[in-house]
Amino acid sequence: MAATGRKHLVKDFNHFITCYLCRGYLIKPTTVTECLHTFCKSCIVQHFEESNDCPKCGIQVHETNPLEMLRLDNTLEEIIFKLVPGLREKEEQQELEFWRKNQPKENGQAVETLRCQRFGLPDVGGDGADGGDDGDGGAEDDYHRSDPQIAICLDCLRNTGQSGESTVTDLMKRFIRCSSRVTVGTIKKFLSLKLKLPSSYELDVLCNGEIMGRDHTLEFIYMTRWRLHGENTYPMVLEYRPRIDFG
Repeated sequence: MAATGRKHLVKDFNHFITCYLCRGYLIKPTTVTECLHTFCKSCIVQHFEESNDCPKCGIQVHETNPLEMLRLDNTLEEIIFKLVPGLREKEEQQELEFWRKNQPKENGQAVETLRCQRFGLPDVGGDGADGGDDGDGGAEDDYHRSDPQIAICLDCLRNTGQSGESTVTDLMKRFIRCSSRVTVGTIKKFLSLKLKLPSSYELDVLCNGEIMGRDHTLEFIYMTRWRLHGENTYPMVLEYRPRIDFG
């Protein structure tokens, strides 16, 4: 006798993919790290303007700035878009209409370019027909502007070579703010560029004295190396030093 599997309907999963505040499907699902409850980003940000407590369980998220404890869940967003047919296209269209009504073109940047940046699509429209880099970077290249942001301090760890001289220097501006999805590998490239190091030069990036892997994201480091170890200072401090080969 052939086994017949039960069909699952989208409504069977509504408990997991709808927002407690607006009761609609989660848009830009954002998780409160203190209690792991997830809401639409716009819903929870608006709620935190009036209260520092989680709207679902009532736990105090943060005494002064609960927005620091929010993390965007891009994986859940992709799952929801796959479960609910047409939801992605509907959200894209609504956002496009919003920009048409509220965001005039600035510096030649078309509305279609904004749409591409929001959803991570290649920019084939607008004034730059090839969708390429204009050379200056800036807001037009900021594909992670909607990600949760994290502030870090990059300190030079005083480490001298065998001859006794310091091989790396301090940055002129040690404090930066970037996407929590940035990896240690990207931080290393940033340091090499700012310090004008030769391409063959290797740096180690450390947190609390431990060398971080190049694929570690800032969010992962914050949650597992900084916050987990009782560090309450802000911003998170990362140290860098040259990799010395004694062989």
